[in-house]
Amino acid sequence: MRKITIILLVLIIAGAACKKIQEGFLSDTMRYIDKNIYCLRGLPLVQSQRIDIDGSTPPITFEMLNLRGENGSAAPKEFNQKYEVLMFKPGMTFDIKTDTTVAELNKKREKKTVTPMEFNPVSGQISFNRGSVNIPLGKYTFDLQATNSSTTKVFPSFGTINIVDPLPDDIFQQEDNVSNAFHNVTGVATPHKNPKLTFTKVSNDGARIILKLTDKNGRAFNPKAGEIIRRGDRPTFENYARFTPVQFTDTAMICDFEVAPFPLAKYVDATTDWGHLIYYRIPSQFATVDGFTPGLYSVNPRFAFTLKMEGTYIIELKFTDVSKVN
Repeated sequence: MRKITIILLVLIIAGAACKKIQEGFLSDTMRYIDKNIYCLRGLPLVQSQRIDIDGSTPPITFEMLNLRGENGSAAPKEFNQKYEVLMFKPGMTFDIKTDTTVAELNKKREKKTVTPMEFNPVSGQISFNRGSVNIPLGKYTFDLQATNSSTTKVFPSFGTINIVDPLPDDIFQQEDNVSNAFHNVTGVATPHKNPKLTFTKVSNDGARIILKLTDKNGRAFNPKAGEIIRRGDRPTFENYARFTPVQFTDTAMICDFEVAPFPLAKYVDATTDWGHLIYYRIPSQFATVDGFTPGLYSVNPRFAFTLKMEGTYIIELKFTDVSKVN
């Protein structure tokens, strides 16, 4: 008898566990996993998580309400203002194997006039595009309204949108920066001080890198006059310029890279995976290295970086112990 009673209890508990959630249920504890949502201004696409509906009965329609600043005032007009943004067409993405020219790339892209922030009423995801660069920095709180087949609920202070500028690490990553003094007669390479690799954002417009190699006094070497040359068959800046030829000026090498990141891929030849490495040589008649006999040593820098965001940038490789010869 006791055994039968136990079996019945087990069946009752199991039946209760399998009981369906009430149709039309709308949880009081729906949430983002992290209610702090961060927008890195100007990045091509930043998305929040979906709302965790905590067992609520779908379909659910979400609406953002009362977006406001820290002092309770209405959010600035820039959230709802429309800006022209170059973006991929719906359902299309960049394909490194086939998108080898600007013409091919532009078949997939279009300029659209859109608000910098979009709220998805089905998932509750918040998306930001390049137009977010126009939104003032700050914290903005919003309420949420959720509606399913039978219920509507409002959740006060459901999330906080933090509009922040990207940190340097969000935009630029240094991967390598060394240099050696190369003896013109013996071919012996001797390391000297590592150059400094830095980046400066000029504007949010376009997708352009202005690459400069400068001496310890900030004077730029002239690639147009042969002051910066290739090193045999090793990769240069040009090996990563996928869409347009590199332009050479008196002070810089300029690449319009079109779409981030730059480089889009590693450089691999028949024998070597070079990663993102860039090699150059500054012949001895154009430079002297502190502590080395003038006229006998060329300067052989090697460096690598990744740029993760469109815009116009100056990237400078500055030697700390090299002087330009006039």
